[in-house]
Amino acid sequence: MKALIISVDMGEPDFQAHSEEFLMLAQGAGALIVETIVVRRQRPDPAYFIGTGKLDEALGLALSGGAEVILFDQVLSPAQQRNLERRFELRVVDRVALILDIFALRAQSHEGKLQVELAQLQYLSSRLTRMWTHLERQRGGIGMRGPGESQLEMDRRMIGDKVRTLRERLARVQRQRTTQRRARSRGDTLSVSLVGYTNAGKSTLFNALTRADAYAADQLFATLDTTTRRVWLEGKGQVVVSDTVGFIRDLPPTLIAAFRATLEETIHADLLLHVVDASSPQRDEQIFEVHKVLADIGADAIPRILVYNKIDLLGYEPRIERDEHGTIARVFVSAFERIGLDELRAAIVDSGHIADTNAS
Repeated sequence: MKALIISVDMGEPDFQAHSEEFLMLAQGAGALIVETIVVRRQRPDPAYFIGTGKLDEALGLALSGGAEVILFDQVLSPAQQRNLERRFELRVVDRVALILDIFALRAQSHEGKLQVELAQLQYLSSRLTRMWTHLERQRGGIGMRGPGESQLEMDRRMIGDKVRTLRERLARVQRQRTTQRRARSRGDTLSVSLVGYTNAGKSTLFNALTRADAYAADQLFATLDTTTRRVWLEGKGQVVVSDTVGFIRDLPPTLIAAFRATLEETIHADLLLHVVDASSPQRDEQIFEVHKVLADIGADAIPRILVYNKIDLLGYEPRIERDEHGTIARVFVSAFERIGLDELRAAIVDSGHIADTNAS
């Protein structure tokens, strides 16, 4: 589908990275980018987010490029989205809706699909409520009698009922996960979760460590469903390793809430392997964003090791780095080239006593 991207620079220092990331999201959703327009603003315009001058320019570019959809790299209010759609006479998709669309495209498991559907309905519900407030104030009257109001209430009720049903089904999945975790803890099995920014190479590393065949690709959100495998590590015995969904800056709060069941594997892990794309120019910012999300989901107190991946792109040698207390802080690996894996396995074994202490 041909798309015009509207990229808004609000003066943030990470605008370029934010813009490039949005482009990857668009391509991941299957968009064919016909044109990108950059708009610089200090604050959003209440009606269109961008000014009318740039809006007219964007209208011309959309028309000449044959755009079929407008992709907006900020979060739009329902009113802004509606106003833009009226001017463009095209569908306008903001950052949150685009991420939700990719999640819907990539979810494979029953649980993953439930979580995506829940997030989409919550997003739609908030839009539906706010979009109709200007009509609700009239409480009937011309144009609001009969099906006008009742249709709104019906839509709300249907969405509310569906959200409740999805939450109940996800709650059952969470209970099943809790039962599985208890069984693992009774068997004294170390639980390790791979976390990190999207496209850091978590799934490739997971496959290399566990000899699994989880889907891995050079794209944002290649993995949405948690995959778990058991591996045997000399000196530690059976270890359960889980691959989880990647994080991203400005991850919609509805997605964090909806993916709670998947992230349970992270919250209840004994050890986190924070996989970092060592070759990324935004490496430090990405580390910060992951730490922020871990704090949001209550996993910031879990022991973790930074795993600097893709060292083959930098010419680095695999190694282990320790902090001033002798605790393992960083491990340098290349999951693609399968180098540094022995060092990583040794680090997991060595960190086991930290995890055991933390759990007691």
